[in-house]
Amino acid sequence: MVWIVIIVFAIAGLIKGTIGLGLPAVSMGLLTLVISPFQAATLLIIPSIVTNFWQLFAEGHVLRLIRRFWPMLTGIVLGSIWSIFPTLGHSHFQSEALLGGMLALYGVYGLFSKNMPDLAPYEKWLGPVVGYLGGALTVATGVVVIPVVPYLQALGQKRDDLVQSLGLAFTVSTLCLAVYLQQNPVDNIPLDWKMSLVALVPALVGMWAGTKIRYRIPEQKFRKVFFFGLVIFGLYSVLHQFHLI
Repeated sequence: MVWIVIIVFAIAGLIKGTIGLGLPAVSMGLLTLVISPFQAATLLIIPSIVTNFWQLFAEGHVLRLIRRFWPMLTGIVLGSIWSIFPTLGHSHFQSEALLGGMLALYGVYGLFSKNMPDLAPYEKWLGPVVGYLGGALTVATGVVVIPVVPYLQALGQKRDDLVQSLGLAFTVSTLCLAVYLQQNPVDNIPLDWKMSLVALVPALVGMWAGTKIRYRIPEQKFRKVFFFGLVIFGLYSVLHQFHLI
């Protein structure tokens, strides 16, 4: 089990370091092949929090990002408390399949569209709505992607700003997920902090390697990797949910 955790989080960290997301999606997808989704979610808490902090503070300007995105962050917190979806570990609702399908479609759109829609003029009112849905889906699937990732990407941010704002959203959502898992145990399964701490080391090594790769990729190639990653994560989630892989 330990070696499985090490390999999974090394791969997930590498992907996150390269494109700015993917650690929860990859780790949840691979770990649920051998353990329950609730157990998998407990393992990703420490690696997610630490790598998200790394991603968030790597470039500075954190306070500027918080001032800009606090309505979205507030929505994430509210969504994780009052989710409109059946929550993780307490339902057989196929929310992961829905999430994966939306993720794959958005990735295909990003790969083949020349210009992304500019949502910056609507940020003031759209941010809280996006945040709420992102928080609600976090406690439903263990992963925050839709609609937070496409929303942040559609604000026209540069590569490093996008990666950092994703880190901010992921940090808040992971903290909310940790609180949810602690307060809503399933079948008396406690949070496995020890194994989660073990998973941190390969995740950090993988993220370090992925960061080196990211800085060697031109921005246009980065965008292609970013959206291609969304397609892969989405398709994998759908196929795994329906036991096709």
